[in-house]
Amino acid sequence: MTKLIAILNVVAWSGFWAFGYLAMTGGGGSAVVASLLAFAGAAVGIWAYLQLVRHAEATGYAPPQKRAEVTGAGPVNAEDPT
Repeated sequence: MTKLIAILNVVAWSGFWAFGYLAMTGGGGSAVVASLLAFAGAAVGIWAYLQLVRHAEATGYAPPQKRAEVTGAGPVNAEDPT
């Protein structure tokens, strides 16, 4: 499944760049369609990339990113230091 998502990632980003170029250089109604296809390619590409990162962290291929620990139980009030 990971290889399928990786292939989808490459195809989606290729579509983003190809249709993005057509949207920027084209005119009329074709630019609107190309813009929508470029947006769809970017959205699918970002989703696929995030899935690949999640899989790499889960399998130990990549170290997990350092994340901030949440401490305390409420919003910080700058005027009241207690």
